[in-house]
Amino acid sequence: MNALNIAVLGGGSWGTTVASLVARNTGVTLWARNPDTVEEINTRHSNERYLPGFRLVDRLRATNDIGQAVRNADVVVMGIPSQNFRSVLGEVKQHIRAWVPIISLTKGLELATRMRMTEIIQQVLPGHPVGVLTGPNLAREIMSGQAAAGVIAMEDEIIVQELQSVFKSGLFRVYTNTDVIGCELGGVLKNIIAIAVGMGDGQGAGDNTRAALITRGLSEITRLGVAMGGKPETFAGLAGMGDMIATCTSPQSRNRHVGIELGKGRSMEEIIEEMTMVAEGAKSAPAVMALADEHGVEMPIASDVSRVLAGDATASRAFRGLLRVEAGAESEPG
Repeated sequence: MNALNIAVLGGGSWGTTVASLVARNTGVTLWARNPDTVEEINTRHSNERYLPGFRLVDRLRATNDIGQAVRNADVVVMGIPSQNFRSVLGEVKQHIRAWVPIISLTKGLELATRMRMTEIIQQVLPGHPVGVLTGPNLAREIMSGQAAAGVIAMEDEIIVQELQSVFKSGLFRVYTNTDVIGCELGGVLKNIIAIAVGMGDGQGAGDNTRAALITRGLSEITRLGVAMGGKPETFAGLAGMGDMIATCTSPQSRNRHVGIELGKGRSMEEIIEEMTMVAEGAKSAPAVMALADEHGVEMPIASDVSRVLAGDATASRAFRGLLRVEAGAESEPG
């Protein structure tokens, strides 16, 4: 048993799942803003809103006092949606001790700045080691005890190996990587491709179409990821291809769900109103397109999705557009 204290911030499905997994290995305090969620976790060991039907580890404790969660923490894990990430970090700053590593679970970009979550951490809390936990990790499957693998990425090889043993649990295997940029971007960028795949599925496209979109989509996100400093091999691994396959094919995928509903002709407002959880791909699309422009990278699939999300095109038109780009050599963009 590790003697570390871990603070997990965010009581959504993935934050709660990671907290419950880690609580098997060491002491965990989960911070959630909603007092009802906190009480439910502490008394009934469940989080029915986000993980209906699952029992959490009994020794997991929850609080809505962020100071209580962070003050004695040896590691802080951030399961906070991208657009609230900076404000919560501001609260963390008042309580965190020096040199405590901060790990992001969030697969999004900050819209106003186009920054990755680890960049925000470095800006708000300089001097703290930063990392990401990512990969094809659908919360409900992991809570069900089904086998899964993730990646923890940090530049510091010693700290990352220490943390590997904190996060791995039962059939949840965790690999290490030092390519933080690539791992983080893989998680962000695949969400937009999942919306494209969903748009196809919503219009009755076949398996061949899905395979083509996933493969060409992976090619697009690899180009942008490498242009931004990631390593190409990262995108062929769990943080890239692995996460892409899970998000593009699972009925549990929020981003694919958004695409399916758009493919059926529904509006973004209607879709979002019905969802309990954030689909980060829909939120990050404008920032991703701005980064693609900035780095001179062509992303025809992501661009079509972005236009649909902005209301500038319909899913049926965009979907035809995906196949309209002139096909050149497979190694070329487009």
